[in-house]
Amino acid sequence: MAFAIRRDVEVPGEERRYLPEAKAMRRAIAAARDGIGQGESPFGACIVLEGEVIGTAHNCVWGSTDITRHAEIVAISEACKRLSRIHLSGAVLYATCEPCPMCYAASHWADIERIVFGAEISDAARFGFRELSIPNLTMKELGGSGIEIIPGFLRDECLALFEEWAQRPDRKTY
Repeated sequence: MAFAIRRDVEVPGEERRYLPEAKAMRRAIAAARDGIGQGESPFGACIVLEGEVIGTAHNCVWGSTDITRHAEIVAISEACKRLSRIHLSGAVLYATCEPCPMCYAASHWADIERIVFGAEISDAARFGFRELSIPNLTMKELGGSGIEIIPGFLRDECLALFEEWAQRPDRKTY
């Protein structure tokens, strides 16, 4: 599915900046909701390149019994297979929650240009997930990564996923 992505915008007196696309984040939210319905955890991701969605996924940890099957990893894998390459230069990763260190590293190695996320690692921890509390901005700085990070996008909608998930009697954390 393709849609118009608002690219860098110039505002007089300000540096050029990227305006995230709500449609892409809402696809990630929809994927997370689908995963919640399948007994998975409340995380979703969507990858966009040049206005086209090239990967969308929810966490698949429980169904696959593979702790590495986070939404971002599954979406990166899907995008790489779709394009028949391992580098996704110019792509934007939309994640309903701030990527964990594993997912951030995979984004770095895949040459993702930008990560846009809603909820933060600390929000996941509040709901019982054993997250490593290393924010993406810290990983970017310490690792010298060139990924642009845009936090807090559609945060309330992304936080609502945790609330929905928390109401389920079959919810599980890792």
